[in-house]
Amino acid sequence: MPSHARRRNEPVFIDPPKLHKALADAGYGSRRELEEWIVAGRVSVNGLPAHVGQRVGPEDKIRVNGKLVQLKFGLRLPRVLVYHKPEGEIVSKDDPDGRPSVFARLPRLKSGRWISIGRLDFNSCGLLLFTNDGGLANRMMHPRYEIEREYAVRILGEATPEMLERLRSGIQLEDGLASFSLIAEAGGEGANRWYRVVLAEGRNREVRRMFEAVGLMVSRLMRVRYGPVHLSPRLKRGQCRDLEPGEVQELLKLLPREQRGSTPVGPYTDGDSEDGFDGEDEVDGNRIDLAEK
Repeated sequence: MPSHARRRNEPVFIDPPKLHKALADAGYGSRRELEEWIVAGRVSVNGLPAHVGQRVGPEDKIRVNGKLVQLKFGLRLPRVLVYHKPEGEIVSKDDPDGRPSVFARLPRLKSGRWISIGRLDFNSCGLLLFTNDGGLANRMMHPRYEIEREYAVRILGEATPEMLERLRSGIQLEDGLASFSLIAEAGGEGANRWYRVVLAEGRNREVRRMFEAVGLMVSRLMRVRYGPVHLSPRLKRGQCRDLEPGEVQELLKLLPREQRGSTPVGPYTDGDSEDGFDGEDEVDGNRIDLAEK
């Protein structure tokens, strides 16, 4: 699809069909016949000869035998689900130990499957996102795109200024350097202190391991934000809700336009394991009174 900018309120088309299928659906012939037309050079897209398997969208100019044709395209957004995960559930469909699974709480899909966008540890809670679109899950999780994850972390004891500076500047873990783009005190009393932290990646148990590296133990971890999606205080533990179409479109605007279509699910998008990218959970310090937790 052309990559020029759209107006803010214009719908995002993310499910481009193959050219021969779009033409067949419009009544120009059978799919096989239209493939033969494409091979024979009778079809062009944006002034260039079309090729078999090419995908097209509403902005493309398609000509058959030199005549401009008008095709109708439907807007098909991926489904995105927000789930408030409690402690004591595993982000896996199969568990040898028989522990409760988050997938048992999700609504059934008529086709396809739910893919977890990131994971939370068994003992963690908070915001989990699920989608039926592997390409969206891929881009939301891949470190290259630096989608922020925000957490509320309760630790035993209090971090010294030196500890906080190390967490900001970078901690060398066994799988590489890790740092918080933001870390801020969020209250607490007695032996417990809350901190609000932000990461632009999600390695397995990364938040816990970073605090452990400076000698602090995490006693509670909750994810409160993933990219633009916040955990609403109205969404109770164990409950889920679909993002509205407008919310899904805002989410898609974070991604490179040419990558918004579905792509094969990579190894880190599979929701069947707690390992992989995003092994932590978070809490929103702006929405939840952490000192009362």
